[in-house]
Amino acid sequence: MRIGVIGAGQLGGTLATWCAESGHEVAVTSRHPDRLTDLVEHGDGHIRAMTIPEAASYGEVVFFAPNWESAKEAVDLAHHALAGKVVIDATNPVATGTVPGETGPGGLGSFAPGFPSTLDIPSVLTVPDGPYGKSGLETLIEWAPEAHWVKAFNTISTDVLGRRRGHDPLLAEFLCTDQRDARLAACRIIQELGFAPFFAGGAEAARLTETGGPLQRLEVDVQDAKDVLAEALSHVR
Repeated sequence: MRIGVIGAGQLGGTLATWCAESGHEVAVTSRHPDRLTDLVEHGDGHIRAMTIPEAASYGEVVFFAPNWESAKEAVDLAHHALAGKVVIDATNPVATGTVPGETGPGGLGSFAPGFPSTLDIPSVLTVPDGPYGKSGLETLIEWAPEAHWVKAFNTISTDVLGRRRGHDPLLAEFLCTDQRDARLAACRIIQELGFAPFFAGGAEAARLTETGGPLQRLEVDVQDAKDVLAEALSHVR
């Protein structure tokens, strides 16, 4: 498969390398694709550097992993090339200010009580805005509605991902989307990279995994993912 990676920071570069190791052809990009020589060389011929529009056009599936501050610019540059494609959003919106009732770094924020906790959470949910408004995934969908967006790879640091990759018990990788093809494609890639996909809900549910959400920074074994999701939801308001 051809995979485009928008954003060549620590996470984007790591995902690009792992995708290349899994046999995919990868196009990676950043503001300065000419500075990606080391990453390209590490890909053993399976990684190439391109501009954002080129990488978006090249990929059959696209990882979206720029800094949140650069997300709108990246979407604008790639916009038409993303139409009809599965785009895996690995970003986290930047929180501003404080939220009443926060607990610990980032806090739990404010979510709907009684949020479903089963594996097959419905895609259509009535959930009030989280502590920072709509989810980042919902914002991206507004910016590029023709793309088939799915949230994944945004809850755990690359250090933890690297340590747990491919090791039993498999690490659960939470994903959120309203589109079946995006869910299937993300599940396939998550499994290929050595993790266990776990569906957490539709685009609205992405708030649970993003900045301030109860699933941020949780290292969860796949067999515990359903219980962890239920527990997290029982503590939010």
